[in-house]
Amino acid sequence: MGTDRLSPLTDQDRTARRMGMVACHHCHLLCRQPPAPADCPRCGAPLHSRKPNSIARAWALVLAAAVFYIPANLLPITHTTSLGAVQSDTIMSGVIYFIHSGSWPIALVIFVASVFVPLLKLLILSFLLISVQRRSRWRPAERTRLYRITEAIGRWSMLDIYVVTILVALVHLGALANIAAGPGALFFAAVVVVTMFAAEAFDPRLIWDGMEDRDDGKH
Repeated sequence: MGTDRLSPLTDQDRTARRMGMVACHHCHLLCRQPPAPADCPRCGAPLHSRKPNSIARAWALVLAAAVFYIPANLLPITHTTSLGAVQSDTIMSGVIYFIHSGSWPIALVIFVASVFVPLLKLLILSFLLISVQRRSRWRPAERTRLYRITEAIGRWSMLDIYVVTILVALVHLGALANIAAGPGALFFAAVVVVTMFAAEAFDPRLIWDGMEDRDDGKH
């Protein structure tokens, strides 16, 4: 009889999956892995070791957000009417306007929140999905932190939508001045919401499954 079968699990190796346990995704109750599909005894939610179809659902949402990202930056986000003249502005034209007017901090905030952060989220989620599919063992702790940061900052990309909503609600002066939301605002809101759903669909525990497979292969 080999000694590996008798060696106790270390704290690092003692995972819920190896011990035949599963955590409820809703109330986080730790239950024994049922032999057949079952519900959580506390909240009644279906029990599963990993989010079902996590990679496929996350990829579908990431690709959809990438498609929405293009018109969100090319189409006007606002239509401003002033003394009969209509001006349409995209996100980048607004950034350029604030730069030319000397409002560098405002331009930087809009660029980071509305252009850089959504694109960065798409790149990070794509990187995490590719690394999981390739069973990568590279820095799992850092990749998990990267996912947590991506999940936390997602809602702050709605800054432009908040500004447009406030302006549309406040500026109604008839022919003198009026502000209306453009089609770019709808696509931009779709990018933010869909990337939030993509981050929610991704299961970060998949990052660590590659490490467990490596450890199991040693025995």
